Amino acid sequence: MAQAPYPQHTQATNPASYSRLIARELGLPPTRLWMLLQGTEVTPEQLLAEDSLLTTQQQVQILHNAMEISDDPTFGFRLGHRLTPATHGAMGFLTLSSANLLEALQAIHRYAPTRLNFVRIEVQDHGEWLGCYANFDAPLSDETRRCLSEAFIMMFFETARSILGRPAHEVETFFSHHMPAHHEQYPKYLPGAYHFGAEHFMARIPKALCLFPNNAANHESYQLALQQCEKMLSQLVTDSDSYRYRVEKMMLSCPPGTLTEEEAAAALFMSKRTLARKLAQENSGFRKIREQILSRQAADYLQDPRLTVDSIAALLNYHDSANFRRAFKRWYTLTPEQFRMDQH
Repeated sequence: MAQAPYPQHTQATNPASYSRLIARELGLPPTRLWMLLQGTEVTPEQLLAEDSLLTTQQQVQILHNAMEISDDPTFGFRLGHRLTPATHGAMGFLTLSSANLLEALQAIHRYAPTRLNFVRIEVQDHGEWLGCYANFDAPLSDETRRCLSEAFIMMFFETARSILGRPAHEVETFFSHHMPAHHEQYPKYLPGAYHFGAEHFMARIPKALCLFPNNAANHESYQLALQQCEKMLSQLVTDSDSYRYRVEKMMLSCPPGTLTEEEAAAALFMSKRTLARKLAQENSGFRKIREQILSRQAADYLQDPRLTVDSIAALLNYHDSANFRRAFKRWYTLTPEQFRMDQH
């Protein structure tokens, strides 16, 4: 538990997809989204944009607003039930492809900041069991922290169910909050034992359960998702406030090469011309960033001898492999085949 908290970013780096899930759980139509967005300076149009990003303060305010709108003490559990691995982008794809629950938890530990920059997940070995600790590095009221804890434990159980193929009855949950008024509702959502008033919010997981093989594990899918997560994390750690990083993060969360400059500008709540100017001030540009990402991904994929050049072209969304080959030669002055031979 000694790891320092991830830095708090004043820039918008948290995907708005979670807030759109909140709106759906509340049953809010577009005409009533303003209720969820009070105090955030985010418009309904901005929230609905596919690649919108939110600051930590905005994300927390939206959760607080949602609790007031729902007036349901179990809203956190209901929201967590929606947080299946498929809602977590490349990180979720990585967990679903993991060999077992332990590998999935290690992935969540490492890459959670690429999804929510105020969340830290720690995994500690205690002999016959593992402790999975969740930490929220943001100012939260007691009620918001409780709601977030309930959502996160449900997210964990949804992930465990996807890997084990059944509810994780053996997992014991320890909540740092005291027994809430709706405590009688907890058995409806939690498959295992639970406790209140613990020193840390954590899940206690038997070691044998962590090592139970995932029947849906896929090594190739795991490696592809891992590469994407690593790129997102490296940029998050080194350059989180630059516009270049923010555009890269959006690109890496979309299918390769599909994000347009207009979509990126809209997600950052500015015009295409303003985004171009800000990127130019950083000696960068939208097309340059896209080319750099595609060239790096292409080079990484060519390290894997199981992937053909045609399959790599398809992964990078080139509809014609000849176009990919021309682009690759422009990047490296070598054909993909020559580049692969040089690497070996």
